[in-house]
Amino acid sequence: MVQESKQSQALASLPVKPLDQRVAVTIYEFHSGVPDVSVAAATDIFTTTLVESHQFRVVERNRLNQGIVPEKQLNGAGQSTGTAAQHQLRGARYIFEGTVTEANAGADQHQGGVSIGGLTLGGGKNKDTIAIDVRILDAETGDVLDSLSVSKALHDSSVGVGGTAALAGTLASMSGHSANPLTPDVNYQSSRKESIDKALRACIETAVLALIKRVDTSGS
Repeated sequence: MVQESKQSQALASLPVKPLDQRVAVTIYEFHSGVPDVSVAAATDIFTTTLVESHQFRVVERNRLNQGIVPEKQLNGAGQSTGTAAQHQLRGARYIFEGTVTEANAGADQHQGGVSIGGLTLGGGKNKDTIAIDVRILDAETGDVLDSLSVSKALHDSSVGVGGTAALAGTLASMSGHSANPLTPDVNYQSSRKESIDKALRACIETAVLALIKRVDTSGS
């Protein structure tokens, strides 16, 4: 079972607005300054979150040439039924422009270790921050009406153990014995990094909640 975030729960708790009462919005493509973040994935997550909020009438722009335009062309050529070619696409009242940024890589780093009798124990923590910036554009005038920024911390941790053979030698000498020369020297490293995709989704969900408050969501 996938545990929902507070942002997802907040979006799910919103009353569903009838489609004909929603304002038309769109997003063309996210930009990204973070190598680990896919532009296509960020665009899809943002679009899906807008749709699932049930507050906006989301019109497709990013993938027009992969579905809508070819379908209209088929219809215009008489190769499909219906009247799709005779209808204009719905215009968007607002355009959202999003950018994924890495606000502060390695903002908080801690490393430490201790060596006892040849056994080395070490660990560390590292906190990065990713953020998204969203601008609200008036589709008719091109005016930037508003903007917002949302950030989320990513926590990394690591643990290391090494020097098993050296420790065995130390313990043997303390008891007046010799260590087995074939005792292996083992090094172990373990690390955990919070999912960037999870943090990105949380940022986008928070941004959509903010957009609902800042944008006139009533349809014209």
